[in-house]
Amino acid sequence: MRAGRDVERVEPVERVEPVERVESGEWRVGPGTTAVTATVTVEDRGAAAGAGPVRLSCTDHGGEGPPLLLLHGLAGHAGEWDALAARFASTHRVIAFDARGSGASTRRPGDVTRAAHVRDVLAVAHRFGLAGEDTVLVGQSMGGLTALLTAAAHPEVCRALVLIEAGPSGPSPRLPEQIGDWLDSWPVPFPDTETAEEFFGGGPGGRAWAAGLVAGPGGLHPRVDRDVMVATVQENAQRHYWDEWDEVRCPVLVLRGENGAMKPVEADRMRARRPGTRIGVIPGAGHDAHLDNTAAVYGEMAAFFARLHA
Repeated sequence: MRAGRDVERVEPVERVEPVERVESGEWRVGPGTTAVTATVTVEDRGAAAGAGPVRLSCTDHGGEGPPLLLLHGLAGHAGEWDALAARFASTHRVIAFDARGSGASTRRPGDVTRAAHVRDVLAVAHRFGLAGEDTVLVGQSMGGLTALLTAAAHPEVCRALVLIEAGPSGPSPRLPEQIGDWLDSWPVPFPDTETAEEFFGGGPGGRAWAAGLVAGPGGLHPRVDRDVMVATVQENAQRHYWDEWDEVRCPVLVLRGENGAMKPVEADRMRARRPGTRIGVIPGAGHDAHLDNTAAVYGEMAAFFARLHA
């Protein structure tokens, strides 16, 4: 988060069954990029009757080599990963998608539980043929917690994990209130892109968050709804996920920003419980380390991948 995004982090859940149905949408070339977008449709089994399926907007950055599936944080969008994806496209197959409730995906899904988000990862991975021994799940903040839960419950889906400013600590009782207050602080509508970039802290992070807005009456508007985002973190207000962390069996890289929300003690505890865990600190970065210092994140990830395939 930016401009008030340094609230308590959200954390990951129970094992879930694979999705019942996955349907692909039409492919199209995104404007100004060689990336291709597609839609994956997931049956929303945990939602109330009549809620309908959830459509997930996915971006295929292409590339050859071991697959990377990128998961953004709360209220974010897949475009946050564009700079990192460009660095890896020459060596990896790179896919990102908008989480349910965010971006171009279904805005008001009936189910926003952690289990639902894990089902979404499974759906996208299977749709693009990513589920397997070579796939690495990469997630920031809430996306990292979803990646953690997926690896814990479905070890067959991934080869390794990269968790950026994400871990199993909790509960965070004030988190729903903090998220609501953060979203209430947004001066919606933003009159123009420049104002939005400044509000979100400027620099690459501010530009990425501003790019997630959409034109509407009077200016630029978020592509998330406050009540959906608050509901998304309700589970995290009530529990921790250390038991799930203990179930992860694949290699893990944990990256925290030098000035981020993730406390060093949490990363150290993760490594103490799983001694093979690698920890990196991203210089000068906050919670959005993948945006604040993309080059350093890339360097840490590339070194981690080199060890995986040594």
